[in-house]
Amino acid sequence: MTITGHEDEFRRMFVEEADERLTALTRDLLALEETGNDPELVASVFRDAHTLKGGAGVVGLEEVRLVAHAMESLLEQLRSGNRLPTPDLIDVVLAAVDGVKEMLPAVLAGEDNMAKARAIEQSLQAMAEGTAEEEEAGPSAPGPVDAGALGPRAQAFADAEVVRVPLARLDELVRLVGESASANLRFGRLLSERLGVDPAAIDEVRDLSRVLNDLQERTMRVRMVPVATITDGLQRAVRDVARSTGKDVRWEVRGEDTELDRGVLQQLSDPLLHLVRNAVDHGIESPAERAAVGKPEQAVVRLHAMQLGSEVIVTITDDGKGIDVDRVRAQAGARGADVTNLSDEEALYLIFRSGLSTASFVSDISGRGVGLDVVRTNVEAVRGRVEIHTEPGVGTEFRLVVPITLAVMPCLLVEAGGMRHAVPMHSVLQAQAEAAEARAEGRPVVWVGSQAVPLSNLAAVLGLPPDQAGPIVVVAGLTRRHAFRVGGLVGQRDVAVKGLSRLLPRLDVLAGASVEPDGSILLVLDIPGLIDRARTDRGAVTMASVADAPAAAVPTVAARAKLLVVDDALTVRELQRSILERAGYEVVTAVDGVEAMATLAEGPVDLVLTDVEMPRMDGFALTESIRANPARSNLPVLILTSRASENDRQRGMEAGADGYIVKSAFDETALLSAVERLLGRR
Repeated sequence: MTITGHEDEFRRMFVEEADERLTALTRDLLALEETGNDPELVASVFRDAHTLKGGAGVVGLEEVRLVAHAMESLLEQLRSGNRLPTPDLIDVVLAAVDGVKEMLPAVLAGEDNMAKARAIEQSLQAMAEGTAEEEEAGPSAPGPVDAGALGPRAQAFADAEVVRVPLARLDELVRLVGESASANLRFGRLLSERLGVDPAAIDEVRDLSRVLNDLQERTMRVRMVPVATITDGLQRAVRDVARSTGKDVRWEVRGEDTELDRGVLQQLSDPLLHLVRNAVDHGIESPAERAAVGKPEQAVVRLHAMQLGSEVIVTITDDGKGIDVDRVRAQAGARGADVTNLSDEEALYLIFRSGLSTASFVSDISGRGVGLDVVRTNVEAVRGRVEIHTEPGVGTEFRLVVPITLAVMPCLLVEAGGMRHAVPMHSVLQAQAEAAEARAEGRPVVWVGSQAVPLSNLAAVLGLPPDQAGPIVVVAGLTRRHAFRVGGLVGQRDVAVKGLSRLLPRLDVLAGASVEPDGSILLVLDIPGLIDRARTDRGAVTMASVADAPAAAVPTVAARAKLLVVDDALTVRELQRSILERAGYEVVTAVDGVEAMATLAEGPVDLVLTDVEMPRMDGFALTESIRANPARSNLPVLILTSRASENDRQRGMEAGADGYIVKSAFDETALLSAVERLLGRR
């Protein structure tokens, strides 16, 4: 069939649909390999190949039609029950899917890909030969799906609830909405300064502000996409590396419906790919090695995504052998790094150095010293951070903590050297109105919990007249913490961040800028770059110097409250532990309600923080069990969960919880305030 008139338009429509169908094919093929000969999955992959063949034939893309027909013929053997979906068969079909994906842009541009299509067709036919009777070569008669391949699609463009919009147009829309909000702020300032009128007292101005805020929020949501959009590719990577290395690995995903900015997620796709490949190749042992140490032969690589306040945490966890910190230290030392005074935790982060690898064998998968430096670079590019937790013989977890969006960012506004600056809230650990300054090796530090954190004057680091006194803000970069004395704390608000002009020289301490209501420029600080400059200018405080500091300099917490954190997600447990220990509390943890009850039986605690969805005993049942014991009737219980419905809140109250925090509204201040309030009530 030949398309006339709008042939190019129809082909573009087909390529767009084909890309989605090929993604679905990949997902179903991987599921089919795991589950065995599932008739529904077999029918689904067959339908996708059949529809792909028919659509390609309708728009005249013969190369794609040829491959899809050969794919359909092989899949027909599965559908008829003449063969099983072996890994070798899945390999061939997945390779064909990859080939079609590569061909689509080329054939759309009018390039001749027939030779490539013939080669893929031959590989599919070779798999089919001798196992079942193959169909006659050439196009099969189009069925109902073929005949309607373009018709419904074209109609969908008129009727569908989903409209595809170029990302550049969305970016422009976000920019205009942000500028509208800024213009509204300037208008309010004008009313106040020129006419002496309070804008908040004018109904129309209040309504306009409300509508613009709502518009800005909804516009930002348009850019949001679920993490699930990249998990299929990661699953494919795990499967392929496991096959090539002879390992048995199961892929698991939790929180795939967590959403974040499309640009942020796109920036994370390469780091996540490197992490899952390294997990399988470096971290996971062979089945024989696992059996020898009493582990299940099948390993697990898991992705877990969750939103906590204005941040999204994406973790990659494996149950392999863990990272050999001594080997990392040795490799880094051999490459010239000073590792003399580094603790194991600090040495662990040396794996992000470019060129460093602990692999004993160089392959196309790993061992060339590339990959993890890409993780560091890409995460820093979206103003995020990476955390590592590893345990020898147990496994490793990488946590990528990133802001949900870069267009509008919650910031702490501070004064330094007579100017206002914005510090991204996801980098702020704490802000202290008054803090005692200590000394270690002659340099200033502040104590955060039991850790000495280097202290610098923010204005001096920025090249401004230094502030002689003021609050202290403690921030965290990729691997380090640093404290800065500022002239004052202005407040916290969302800032519409804009990139700096490419005509300007790159400034390592600036992440962007925003326009204030009075027309002035608010500079948004880049925390990793700021810490690097502070350390370069003032010199780093080594761990040895901190250890040698006078014992009297370390603050003590009298009668520290003991808290029990219960959550089956390691990331959440460790995040809460870190926040609470920095605030001076003693923290113990449990993975579910059963383990929590056992911990409570061992000794008293002063407060319990629990998730809801956990294996064996969930948070509601745990709360009820605590309340059922008269000795614990006054023990405060705070629920921290992603379940935000009113029914869940009500159920938590009925179970006996004293507080309920939704993870999407989580921040350090809210958590500590709730804990302090409940402990004070007790």
